[in-house]
Amino acid sequence: MSILPIKPPSLLKGDKIGVLSLASPMLPEKLNQGVRYLKNCGYSVVFGDHVKDSDGYLAGTDKDRLDDLHSMFSNPEVKAIFSSRGGYGTSRLLDNLDFDLICKNPKILMGYSDLTAIQLAIWRRTGLITFSGPMVAVEMTGIDPFTEKNMWPILSSYESDNHFPEGSFVSPEIIVPGKANGRLLGGCLSVLVSILGTPYQPDFDGAILILEEVGEEPYRVDRYFSHLKLMGVFEQVNGVILGQFLDCEAEEGKPSLSITEVINDYLGGLSVPVVCGFQYGHQAKKLTIPIGAQVEIDTEILKVRLLETVVETG
Repeated sequence: MSILPIKPPSLLKGDKIGVLSLASPMLPEKLNQGVRYLKNCGYSVVFGDHVKDSDGYLAGTDKDRLDDLHSMFSNPEVKAIFSSRGGYGTSRLLDNLDFDLICKNPKILMGYSDLTAIQLAIWRRTGLITFSGPMVAVEMTGIDPFTEKNMWPILSSYESDNHFPEGSFVSPEIIVPGKANGRLLGGCLSVLVSILGTPYQPDFDGAILILEEVGEEPYRVDRYFSHLKLMGVFEQVNGVILGQFLDCEAEEGKPSLSITEVINDYLGGLSVPVVCGFQYGHQAKKLTIPIGAQVEIDTEILKVRLLETVVETG
């Protein structure tokens, strides 16, 4: 992969964090709890003008959500942009996103789930490293200690020889053993698949693909994996890391393959390392993942290691 990464400036105590809603509406009381947490951690907070808007299943109109994002990237006082929650809606913004503005004003952008679409598009068009991690009106309302411990360091500075910490895997399963490196690309499986074949799909050649999902029955996960296979993605990547697949079981009494069987059907025959159980996904206890960063996966010692710093310091 020939793209040169852009690393956002690090986040320091006292910096101003912009909070906006790019996908679905959040609950105001949860937003307030999350903001109190950020302030107690020593940061100041500014809201997007439309952070509390609601338009059906969207957190305001496409134009208003997009204007909030552009305003945050334009504002020199805002050092990082945190999403209030996920849901649905970021893919509707991609064809009007000002990638030149983002490229000229790089800063931390953090969220996950539906944010996958906008994060991968930003990587494809600018090379900016973004962060798939906790959201203000979700995890930050009562943040898990593991999540907190592994969020702030990666946003402020991270030594390039650091592994992700002990406890990064839960009930790990090595499907294909091996060691490989590449740029970490992925996120929520269903959202990633929704941008395949569009101008916003990243180049997966030589990447380490990371995937997680929530609330999808095995046949739907099968469909997503089939799409990835037919697009040739599994043949392009250097490795696959699977996070948590939560509530991805079939209805009781319904004939079905298991998630494990689906995963093994599609990934068991690959010639690159494949490992399951990474502490990443829709659960409260999660790692913060730098999308676009160079990483190494080694199944023998069951480690994922960052090969570069992911923010600019000093």
